Amino acid sequence: MPPDRGFLVRYRALLGPLAVVLLFFAGMRWSPFEPHPLPADPSGTPGGEVTWANEDWALFDRTVRTASTTDAAALPMGELMARVGRLLVGTPYVPGTLEVEGEERLVVDFTGLDCVTFVENVYAIATAVKAGVVTRLDDRGSVEGEYERMLRALRYRGNTISGYPSRLHYFSDWIADAEAKLLVEDLGEELGGELDRGPIDFMSTHPEAYRQLADPENLEAIRLIERLLTARGRYVIPEDRIAAIEGRLRNGDIVAATSTIDGLDVAHVGLVLRIDGAVRLLHAPLVGDSVQVSERSLSDRILAIEGQDGIMVARPLAPPLLDSSRIPGGLR
Repeated sequence: MPPDRGFLVRYRALLGPLAVVLLFFAGMRWSPFEPHPLPADPSGTPGGEVTWANEDWALFDRTVRTASTTDAAALPMGELMARVGRLLVGTPYVPGTLEVEGEERLVVDFTGLDCVTFVENVYAIATAVKAGVVTRLDDRGSVEGEYERMLRALRYRGNTISGYPSRLHYFSDWIADAEAKLLVEDLGEELGGELDRGPIDFMSTHPEAYRQLADPENLEAIRLIERLLTARGRYVIPEDRIAAIEGRLRNGDIVAATSTIDGLDVAHVGLVLRIDGAVRLLHAPLVGDSVQVSERSLSDRILAIEGQDGIMVARPLAPPLLDSSRIPGGLR
């Protein structure tokens, strides 16, 4: 028997808040925090056509060939990432490369990198090297498609581009999502980090800074993601304890410097690079003009920067199924 009109009028106002609560608890049980296998071939996979600018392909081709020495496939993922990262030293720092006009789409650009796209592309190139892409560079269209699938798996929740909110905007979200995909191991708790449940809400409280948040649906989706991230928390190693754990860091470990700005989790990202026993940061800094190696040790650098107060650490893992030349997200 259908409900009477009075019932509908009385409870209609409750449906919106109830839906948000249900979505919240659904999110806590799944994405982006629990391990879930990657789909074999996510939707939107390119069909093997050449789509990159020739300059981007030339840079990719040169980097893969140089990094693909006889021992490359056997190297730990972090060691290979450190090797690839050093090959990108001098690449110009360019902010906002992902903020293109029109609908959300995968951006591939090796000519200019910011701190996050530097880490993403280093990981994806190292994966391609381990998969033996160097032997297939004559099949440019297919290799481009393979690379895009890996980059999509790193950059988007569920490996699928479904609008602006599907991009992993907060780096603590990036780490949690990559760990769920078995691409990294979050070392924060193991290294003695403290659980931080401070609110993450910078994007939703500064919507004027993001063109896409003029869309109310995008804004509400970001708010929900922020609630999930805040509730989950993240393990942060305070700046005064970094020196004590530097000896446990390895080449290629992903380091995210936490932010003192209200509502923002991470201020900067880079890779560990050990030089003569000292831990440096291999990164694309905002204050510089290109990818570089820090002059100071990691701990000294964080202590010296007023807007940063600790680090999160994630250790890169070789993607599953690499031994069969298949990379998460369908790279093969």
